[in-house]
Amino acid sequence: MTDFLTHGRIIGGTATVPDLDLALADYRDRLGLRVVEQGTIPADLAASWGCPATAGARYAALQPLSATPCTVRLVEQPLPADFVPTTTFGWAAFEINVQDVFGWPDRLAGSGFDIIGEPKEIPGLPYFVAMQMLGRGKEMIYLNEVRSDTPTSDLPRAQSPVDRIFITILATPDRAATLGWYQRHLGLEEGGSYTIPYTMISRAFGLPADTLHSLSMAQIGRMPIVEIDDYPAQATARPRLPGRLPPGNAMVTLAVDTLDDRGLEFLAPPSSRDGPVYGGRRVATVIGSAGELIELVEI
Repeated sequence: MTDFLTHGRIIGGTATVPDLDLALADYRDRLGLRVVEQGTIPADLAASWGCPATAGARYAALQPLSATPCTVRLVEQPLPADFVPTTTFGWAAFEINVQDVFGWPDRLAGSGFDIIGEPKEIPGLPYFVAMQMLGRGKEMIYLNEVRSDTPTSDLPRAQSPVDRIFITILATPDRAATLGWYQRHLGLEEGGSYTIPYTMISRAFGLPADTLHSLSMAQIGRMPIVEIDDYPAQATARPRLPGRLPPGNAMVTLAVDTLDDRGLEFLAPPSSRDGPVYGGRRVATVIGSAGELIELVEI
């Protein structure tokens, strides 16, 4: 675990789901992740997220069979009726590396996952093959089979059929400002910027399939962390129930070398937390420049 925990590492993604038991049937029984912690959200943890109404909500934390200490945490809460994925600012998707991506649509048939992008090879991008799906809480999950490193980054190969979150995707109204925020406060670097036809975004906004969208990778060295996507002018702030987590892809948990002297305004003072997600380390949560919740764990 010590070798894995380096500054900037993604060590968790939190998604909200309307029915925890049904979501567990998908993530545990279909994807094969193992439950490492289960219970109700403590009031002080909910307060640290700036989400006091989440206190007492049922949750489960799951990790891959590879034993990589990266957690998918499912928190049960009502789903706002007006939430439409890929149309609002904030965390848009969690990208998880898998083995045999072409076999996953059949394995997930009849589950609560709605496959909205079948696996396909993209000409000119031989490094990976991805598919996209929505969970029961309208959380977006990319399953990605890595085939090789890219010219600018090292991509992990899955050590179990479904392994860990290795990229988080962030929707923002100002890509340059958001990239600057991560550089200034977390020491991330620009790993490359691209302008491409982006099917998921164009489809969500009813735009022509060949519409171009710009994105930048924020990383440390050759380790990718956040894909920052510019969203169209029609995008809005995410609808959110009072005192609750954002719906869908709610929060990302990152490892940081220190919580001190980063110029950040924490939602609550840092405090030490036990359990498989935190390991007794100091933890604090901030709001990023696109309104996203970022939980920081001091290593």
